Amino acid sequence: PVASGRRAGAELGRGGIEMKLITYRYEGEEAIGIFVDDRVIPMTELGVQEKTMLSFIQHGGQEQLAALEERARSYDGGIPIQAVTLEAPIPEPGQDILCLGINYMDHAEESARFKLETFDGKREHPVYFAKRVTRAIGDGACIPSHKEITCQLDYEAELAVILGKDVKNITAENAREYILGYTVINDVSARDIQNRHKQWYFGKSLDGFCPMGPYIVTADEISYPPELPIRSIVNGELRQNSNTRLLIFDIGYVLEELSAGMTLKAGTILSMGTPAGVGMGFTPPRFLQEGDQVICEIEGIGRLSNRIGS
Repeated sequence: PVASGRRAGAELGRGGIEMKLITYRYEGEEAIGIFVDDRVIPMTELGVQEKTMLSFIQHGGQEQLAALEERARSYDGGIPIQAVTLEAPIPEPGQDILCLGINYMDHAEESARFKLETFDGKREHPVYFAKRVTRAIGDGACIPSHKEITCQLDYEAELAVILGKDVKNITAENAREYILGYTVINDVSARDIQNRHKQWYFGKSLDGFCPMGPYIVTADEISYPPELPIRSIVNGELRQNSNTRLLIFDIGYVLEELSAGMTLKAGTILSMGTPAGVGMGFTPPRFLQEGDQVICEIEGIGRLSNRIGS
């Protein structure tokens, strides 16, 4: 067994290459590529015509992964990773991100405590909400503080699922075949706005509130269902420390339930919720301030680091 959930040895990927799909900026141009061994292979060099990750996914990208890996294995060139700027893997999602609320039991408890509510220890049904993202920000980018309208800025490390095919009327048992890959999302939240409006849409959708990345790890690289350590670190201090096996409602459950009544298009991003240890869970709460560094990481998938800007 591999602690990170990544397959081992000969089982790694399809041919020994760790498939990490990226959106990057190089010499002023934004492009998509594959990150392999400290170098970036532009997808155009591998025969891909689509210019954005979303377009690549929507035009059958999941079915092209095996061929891309084969070409990448024999490709000698590439751009040093140090020469590019990583953007969010899908900088401009095609639709709002679908999110799971209070999907870890310990976070459900701390959330109720912050709102001075009684928690009965039961979660019979998932809580779904949408997060509007005009443009997601990448690893190393600054999260705007929006200090003019919020003083309760919070972080949430989350596993994000990227769908590679349209999903409609599927069962939990065959959910895996619809997953292109996984990435990390920091579901940044303005708690005062969130609680004032008695719903989460505005408080979680301010500009810059969706750090994502640093890349998409393709689904074949990760054991299913993902059972991965998930953490957040603020200014060097470990805050969240859990495992995605503790999700109350897992990926298969969610895809079966949602697809029974709605079509989830290829390229849809599903953010699976956050464990305990967010700022509002402390007594007193420990919200983010300008200059703070927030790292969200999921072992086997990636490490996403951002600072709070002005």
